[in-house]
Amino acid sequence: MSMAKTGKDATDPSQDPQISEKRTPEKMIAFQGELGAYSHMAAKAKFPDMDVMPCPSFEDAMEAVKTGAARLAMIPIENSIAGRVADIHLLLPDSGLYIVGEHFETIRHCLLACRTADETTLNHVSSHVQALGQCRETLRRMGLKPHPFADTAGAARAVAETGDPTRAAIASRLAADVYGLKIIRADLQDEGHNTTRFVVLSATPLDIAAVKGATLTSFTFEVRNVPAALYKALGGFATNGVNMTKLESYYEGDSFMASEFYADIEGHEGQAPVARAMEELRFHARRVRILGTYPLEKLRNMG
Repeated sequence: MSMAKTGKDATDPSQDPQISEKRTPEKMIAFQGELGAYSHMAAKAKFPDMDVMPCPSFEDAMEAVKTGAARLAMIPIENSIAGRVADIHLLLPDSGLYIVGEHFETIRHCLLACRTADETTLNHVSSHVQALGQCRETLRRMGLKPHPFADTAGAARAVAETGDPTRAAIASRLAADVYGLKIIRADLQDEGHNTTRFVVLSATPLDIAAVKGATLTSFTFEVRNVPAALYKALGGFATNGVNMTKLESYYEGDSFMASEFYADIEGHEGQAPVARAMEELRFHARRVRILGTYPLEKLRNMG
């Protein structure tokens, strides 16, 4: 598929051939970043028939769904190497949106440069700080000086605009197509098990009755900073045999007097064991906020 290349059109979503001429909110999925970002790849992989809406920030992507400009948003929530994505746990509970799906995207970094460049001409490389860190050893062996950039796709766009054969960017294969860059090296990352988990957000929750197969329920809850508070809050999941696949703590605001937790469990509240466990959680927790119930991604079960 031919895509927009360099220059002004490369950053203009209306010029992307992946976006149909009749852009309707019902067909739109928003993401944070520029065209060619890994979130762009995730959106097209999960929803190949939908149009994409690049947004400057996570808040903008969520706002697009809240206002009806887009039907869905594709948001990264955690990475297998770097851990959770900053701010997402704080943004989700108050967004008014619901998680209706998940997607796992394998991250394969590419070293991109202009058409006249090769490994012998390169001296500098720019990308998001996490991407630079994930390729640290390879860049050191190549003798390239790293420069942090706001995001991977933006770094690729900047390299395309300068046309400087001494500069490269770490970004996706899709970014190479979008900005007309040459792939100097593929699979640049130091480790192969680099995967990002995304969640799909919608303004309306999923009808669980229509879902076939295993489900996940995501929620946040708050406990007081007192002895055994977490033990009491989570006891119902153990006694009712409910599998908790993720539990992560964080602080909300500037107070250290109460801990917030993000959790994923298998199942939904329409099932008796889950309902009993959630009832016990609500008894001991100060606040419980359901973020959504959605199908469990099959890739979770792949080794």
